[in-house]
This record gives sequence, C-alpha cells and structure tokens, in this order.
Amino acid sequence: MDYMERALSLARLALGSSSPNPAVGAVIARDGVVIGEGYTQPPGSPHAEVVALKQAGERSRGATMYVTLEPCCHFGRTPPCSGAIIEGGISEVHIATLDPNPLVSGRGKAALDAAGIKTSLGEHEKEARELNEAYIKFIATGLPFVTVKFAMSLDGKIATRTGDSRWISGEESREYVHRLRRAVDAIMVGVNTILADDPMLTARDRLEHGGEIKNPIRVIVDSKGRTPPTAQAFKQPGKIIVATTPLAPSARTKKLKEAGAEVLELPSFSPDEGLVDLGELLKELGRREITSVVVEGGGTLLGSLFEGGMVDKVIAFIAPVIIGGAEARLAVGGKGAERIAQAIKLSNVKIERIGGDVMICGDIGE
Repeated sequence: MDYMERALSLARLALGSSSPNPAVGAVIARDGVVIGEGYTQPPGSPHAEVVALKQAGERSRGATMYVTLEPCCHFGRTPPCSGAIIEGGISEVHIATLDPNPLVSGRGKAALDAAGIKTSLGEHEKEARELNEAYIKFIATGLPFVTVKFAMSLDGKIATRTGDSRWISGEESREYVHRLRRAVDAIMVGVNTILADDPMLTARDRLEHGGEIKNPIRVIVDSKGRTPPTAQAFKQPGKIIVATTPLAPSARTKKLKEAGAEVLELPSFSPDEGLVDLGELLKELGRREITSVVVEGGGTLLGSLFEGGMVDKVIAFIAPVIIGGAEARLAVGGKGAERIAQAIKLSNVKIERIGGDVMICGDIGE
C-alpha cells in the first residue's frame, strides 16, 4: 500500500470543513498494517495526527507515520501535533510537504528531528501542495484562493441570446460542481446571474464520509442592490452576503437585510460604472478567514476578476453543443486582450472527460 497516497485521500475528506486550517491526512503503519489514520477535524477539534494517534493507541510506539503536511509545533486552537507525535512514541515520520505558515515552516520537522525521530520529506509533495493550494495562498497573502468556473458550448457561449442557460453542461458535470462547492468556503456570483437564473448556490451532494452537508457562504456582487429578496439563494441554509456600493438605495438594502443577508457596503471600483471594488471584497473575505472562493458568473464579474489579476484557477466545462448568435452571452466579459500574446495563459493544465462534456482545468500564471 502507498501509505502517503492513503493519507492524501483522507485529507481530501477534510476539504470544506477544516478551513481556515489546512486539510491534512495522517496514516500510522506498523509491520505493513495500518493501525491508525485520521484527517483534520473542524477548527478547534483534533488535527489529523492526533486522530490517528488516538486510534493507534499504545501500538503507535515504534510505528511510522505518514502525514500530508508538516506537523504543527505551536499552540493555536489545539496543542502542537509535533508534541503529540513525540509522546506517542512514533519512530519515523514521512512528511509530504512543509507547512508555509511562518509559525511552523520547518520547525515542526526540526522538533521531531531533535527528539530523535527519523523524518523524510517530499513524498507526493506536488499532490499535497495542490490539495492545500487555497491554504498556501491564504497564509502567504491573507487573500482567498479564487477559482473561476463556467460551462460553455463549443462556440464559447454560456447562454442563448434570450438568456436561457439550462442546461449547457450534462448531469455528471453538474454533480462535479456540487462536489467543488462543498470543498470551498464561499460561492460568488454577480447580480445578473441571480436575476437571470435564480440559482440556489448550494452544495447538494452528500459527504463521502457521512454527516451534515456544509453549504458554503453565498456572496452576491450587487453594486446597486438589485437582488430580489425573494431569490432562491435566500431560502437556503447558510450565510449570505450581498456586496454593494453607496449607489445601492437604503430601501433596497433594508429589504435584503430583512431577508437574512448581511449587506456589505464597499467602495466603488469605477465611480462612472459603479462597480464593486473586487479587490476590497477579497480582502474583506480574507479578514473573515474565508480561504477559498469559487466564482460562477456572470461575464461582467469574471471579466473584472481576470482584468484585475485576481483569478488563481479556471475550471471550464465544454459541452458538445453549438448555440450560435452574435448576441448570445460569453463566459468572460470586460475589454479582453488586444493581441493573442496578451491573452491569459493557463499552466498545469488538466483535461478530463466528464459524461458527455470535457473539463479543462488550469492555474493562472507559472
């Protein structure tokens, strides 16, 4: 068995519930048998290493631990994991990657080394860093990791000229999107998406390991407060934020608050157009320890995010249909590139077939 691969699969179970902590998996093995395993519990609860140690009990003495992120060595909401590993009598620890948190960043490994525990670093490092890409960015910048997601036809349309967009992508792609939503802290859309599609913006798939579904925070970017208080998004469980500007009439914002939304008034990025300053919005989300956001439209919002250099990852579903029409809606608005050389390029590109659709996923930049 590839124990680190098993630890990574456990870590994925923590996505969507561990934030703002990283999603970590740990496996303890002895004589070729797994004797303990675990993954990060919600904030304030045990970390992966402690869960695995508790399961292993006294059998952990002289055993080997495989953990997807460097064990913490400081007191936060919980005691340091490095201390628990030392007390548990673990003799060897395999660490996929170091923790970029300045409070750890090599110190956890050093504490284990100092205690005479053999350590090795770098096993499945790429996968471990990708799994915690949101945490890594948040720790470094204080900003959430922004993923843009859209579904489009072969000719690049996200809706017909009349605004009809249900359904461009297939059922399997939509199920994938619900899994994606469950793994992030927040879903963001522009007000035009609310007006056109009236989406619920929830994660409707079941957790792989059972338990309650955690719906991400819903963020509606609405500079003038045009969101109807009767929208489906207000009828779902979980928190909803409507980001507005001083252009939103107080009578409208009052109704939104009465419908259960938190109205967040932000500066206008462009006084002429009255658009919400998305940079300030992301900073505010970061201050609230929201580490990951998936943005699902519309074109104006996506265009502003791309032009502002605020996108980290793109997930595009391409359906085998042709919509046509010069007035049909495009996925990304804004001014766009003047020359092909200026076009935004993706790296670490992955292409996967999902049902009848093709999914293309890639990072922005190097």
